[in-house]
Amino acid sequence: MITLVSHSQDWPQWRGTNRDGKVTGFENPSVWPQQLTQKWKVKVGLGDATPALVKDRIYVYSKVGENEVLQCLDVANGKQLWQSAGYPTPAVTGPAASHPGPRSSVAVAEGKAVAVGVGGDIACFDAATGKLLWRNEEYKGQVPQFFTGMSPVISSGVCYAHLGGPKTGTFIAFDLATGSVKWKVEGEAPPYGSPVIMTVDGTKQVVFQGQTKLVSFNLADGKQLWELETPVGTGRVNNAASPVADGNRIYYTGLNNGVNAAEIKKTGNSYTVSKFWINPEFTTVYNTPVLKDGFLYGISSQSRLFCINAATGQTAWTDETALQNFGSIVDADQVLIALTSNSHFVVLRPDGQKFNKAAQLKLAETGIYAHPIVSGNRIFIKDVESLTLYTVN
Repeated sequence: MITLVSHSQDWPQWRGTNRDGKVTGFENPSVWPQQLTQKWKVKVGLGDATPALVKDRIYVYSKVGENEVLQCLDVANGKQLWQSAGYPTPAVTGPAASHPGPRSSVAVAEGKAVAVGVGGDIACFDAATGKLLWRNEEYKGQVPQFFTGMSPVISSGVCYAHLGGPKTGTFIAFDLATGSVKWKVEGEAPPYGSPVIMTVDGTKQVVFQGQTKLVSFNLADGKQLWELETPVGTGRVNNAASPVADGNRIYYTGLNNGVNAAEIKKTGNSYTVSKFWINPEFTTVYNTPVLKDGFLYGISSQSRLFCINAATGQTAWTDETALQNFGSIVDADQVLIALTSNSHFVVLRPDGQKFNKAAQLKLAETGIYAHPIVSGNRIFIKDVESLTLYTVN
């Protein structure tokens, strides 16, 4: 197990190291087994948040009893190394009541772990001991319709988050060490996607998906650089996918909004944003597509896997096997791994011409809303209440 850890990539935040759903070094088997090998399974509490994997530790934020807690487990055996003090969590009511635990994924960087509760509070812990370093409760109780689902992002000692709701919100930068606010900008209420860091013509910026638009800010001072309207479709819909950044291009999608591509250009001190294609054939619910070798792969709201040419927006293929429209996709080098909320585990060979399935397995009978964490020959999966380590040989 020590050898595996040393060769395996971390998954320290929402959608992995670079927040793009990509991992390297996955040991893809020549022939996939009919079932994954379960190494351990432990109950860690309720929640849909994806854990964070850093070296030989995995961090899980969940609801245990009436409290939200951060736990740190040993990846070798699943044994708890520490658990933070409990923080009373508000009851999740309304349409989201069947998901009482945290949705926001833990971000681990610079020896610290940041977690966001369902009620809108944000807290930072010492990653080695679980000691609470700071907590901000200014936005506690201010939540969007289905409670807080945004996952924070950390860059160079600063934690960026989008808090508030359901009508207004705040784009905010916290000093990672102290929790002091470096800058904040009032604006749209948060949806359920999460911010990404991108660089356009040498300028590093943080891009947030608001309820009806993408908004970009300078990392250092919070100056708004550009925005792009991303209106939601008709009906009870919300922007729930995170944007996908690639150089000066950004891809975005959402329920009843199609899959879209835009290009950002800098001229002097100003930016122009222009859409260069839209594919109306597919929309997503809570899935964020992955970009691989010039193609976007995703799970549509019609419960189909799809592939779109990222240069032209043309549909490459769609799979006719019904899966589930809540799910995630990980680019694991030689293969793509899709995991749906009804626990279908589908392995695809990247192929811009046709649907090319390598394997399809059925995992736990309980719901799975977190991303799979793929590292070496290990696959960590958080279901409704448990965390399981599987291996592929």
